[in-house]
Amino acid sequence: MVVRVVPVQREEKLTWVERLYLPMIIKGLWVTSRHFFRNLWGFAAGRSTAFVVQYPEERVDHADAFRGMPVLVGLGSGLPRCVACGLCEFACPTKCISIVPGELPDHGIERFPEQFQIDMSRCMFCGLCEEACPEEAIVMSREVEIAAFDRDSLVYEKEQLLVPEPMLKRRLEFLRAEYERTQLSSEDA
Repeated sequence: MVVRVVPVQREEKLTWVERLYLPMIIKGLWVTSRHFFRNLWGFAAGRSTAFVVQYPEERVDHADAFRGMPVLVGLGSGLPRCVACGLCEFACPTKCISIVPGELPDHGIERFPEQFQIDMSRCMFCGLCEEACPEEAIVMSREVEIAAFDRDSLVYEKEQLLVPEPMLKRRLEFLRAEYERTQLSSEDA
């Protein structure tokens, strides 16, 4: 095995001007002043140059690829689309999803989750559960405002996670478009 040794110069000789750090301090002050006065003149003229959202009243419209908290897609009958296959539970790197499967023979669905829990205090919003789900039953919503006074209230049950499909239409369309794009690129290769 051939190994190439790269010598590293640890002590670099600076000139006396560089040792004063004066040019870099002046450059930093110049950039800060330029932004300050540009924003000040924009404010005085009534044209704000800064991106500001008045938070409780205004909301940011996130991109379609934005990943908020995971939720279950609900059917019109009030049942989740989930078939309790356990793939999302297996794919979760933090093991925050737990599913207890059950049976519903009279609804035409063989399996459904009797219990479906997500511990939001452990969830890292990675989206691997969404990618693993073959039924599009768990998707990443736009909801990111999760607050609680204790850890127990951050364990979300099936009823809290169930969101009607029309409210998740934008995310589901994005996922289907991504799936079509990856299928086309794999066929071209």
